[in-house]
Amino acid sequence: MSQGRAARRADAEHRRRTRRRWLVLGSAGLIGVAVAAVGLSSCGGSDEKSAKTAPATTTLPTTTTTVFVPTAPLTGLPDPTGLSQTRASLAVKIENTPEARPQSGLADADVVYEEVVEGGITRFWAVFNTKAPDNVGPIRSVRYMDPNIVSPLGGVIAFSGGTPDNVALIRQTPTVQVDENNAGDAFFRESTRFAPHNLYGVTAKLWERGGEPVPPHPLFSYLVAGQAFPSTEGIDQFRIGFDAGYDPTYTWDAATKTWKRSYGIAPFMDVNGAQVAPANVIVQFIRYPAGAEGELIGSGEAWVFSDGKLLRGSWSKPDAVTPTSFTYGLGAPMPLSPGQTYVELAPTGAAVDLVAAPPPPPTTIPPPTTTTTKAKKK
Repeated sequence: MSQGRAARRADAEHRRRTRRRWLVLGSAGLIGVAVAAVGLSSCGGSDEKSAKTAPATTTLPTTTTTVFVPTAPLTGLPDPTGLSQTRASLAVKIENTPEARPQSGLADADVVYEEVVEGGITRFWAVFNTKAPDNVGPIRSVRYMDPNIVSPLGGVIAFSGGTPDNVALIRQTPTVQVDENNAGDAFFRESTRFAPHNLYGVTAKLWERGGEPVPPHPLFSYLVAGQAFPSTEGIDQFRIGFDAGYDPTYTWDAATKTWKRSYGIAPFMDVNGAQVAPANVIVQFIRYPAGAEGELIGSGEAWVFSDGKLLRGSWSKPDAVTPTSFTYGLGAPMPLSPGQTYVELAPTGAAVDLVAAPPPPPTTIPPPTTTTTKAKKK
């Protein structure tokens, strides 16, 4: 009995130890599972938080850089190259006899003045700043009125002699003067022409002489974008009454918005093959007391042709260095179309023959005409 009891007690003790071992192992397993679960939960929470807190993609506003484009002072046109701002004006006295035609430079100049000299012939001052041909000419002599043309410009002027009195006057202008005495290789004789119609200037070498101011001061007022030329007097064509052979005709070309110049029906061409065609033509009526040597100080009548129209006004100039002002109405500046301008210094009282433009078509269509026939009484 005692041996059996002892055996049973030993067996019960074995079962208790075995059960305790399983409980310990089971608790450890649960702890391990819990730790693993916490680890997984921690990892999953971190990803979710990262997804929630990731910075949103932002689009930066587009910035626009405005590029300043200067305006050429003698044409009023935009000058993307900026060349007009880097140099003075260059004015060249150019001949206009048939032997001098076609000339070099008259189609490329920013401004051209045409004046009457002896015998009723005309000559030009071609003023360059924006662009110029390689060579310009034929170059001829100065006159008494010329200082009043070039003084407002300053810059460089090129001419070939003149009477001692007139050369002395031109020497007093605020310009750099280049003539045959100091031109060097800036002048040359064109071998295909006869003297005195064969003297030409090299524009690049003339500009090397410098000149002030840089850039030149504007001579005119110009229309701004969206502004209309203030006239309703449409003109298709006009002729300026200089002497025969020097009386230009200008015909409006709507496609190019220019006045095409001719003598009669013959186009007035530059040596480069381009017909002279300015955007504006100013007819400035001045006194020529002796048939030449016009008077530019004072005031008078002026007609401006631009945008296919004519605007009538007046001009005034108080002294040599002040640019001529052109006004209309109660004194408002005459605004030109941006582009090349020809100034025709016509004698007071000279004829200007006008061909008016046809009236514009009506803007509304009139209602159709209806005829009502009454029924006859029976």
